[in-house]
Amino acid sequence: MEAPVRTKLVMDRLEGDVREAIRRRVVEQGGAAEYHDPDTFDRVWSLLGRATGGRNLDFLLLPELMDENRDWDLKSQLSLSSHRPALGPMILLVKRRLLLPLSRWFLDYARENFRRQQQINRILFACIEELAVENARLRRELERIAGSR
Repeated sequence: MEAPVRTKLVMDRLEGDVREAIRRRVVEQGGAAEYHDPDTFDRVWSLLGRATGGRNLDFLLLPELMDENRDWDLKSQLSLSSHRPALGPMILLVKRRLLLPLSRWFLDYARENFRRQQQINRILFACIEELAVENARLRRELERIAGSR
């Protein structure tokens, strides 16, 4: 009778093999020299994994600290307006009937790029936040160690 295969052990081994293959490829292609050390690579991998996986990227601290107009938040909606009180309705009619249909194809093309850029922005914010959390934790630990001497 064969021993049962432990799925977690197999999956951990596979994940480790994939991570090692990625580390080698990054080193071979001129990535950070520090990645020659597998432990350093694993620590960076872990930190970036915490920043991107298993957390809601809509709730980050850095955007809360930025000004309220949220310029970093990409928007792909097109809003038409005019500041001219008398000619404004006529100008808006021309924009809606002529310019909007002509530019809609470009907006549809750009929308996917905006979505990807928004995702990258959120991931970068999460990485910065994770580094800040790690830095705060390490500083607290250093202060504790220095205070105990």
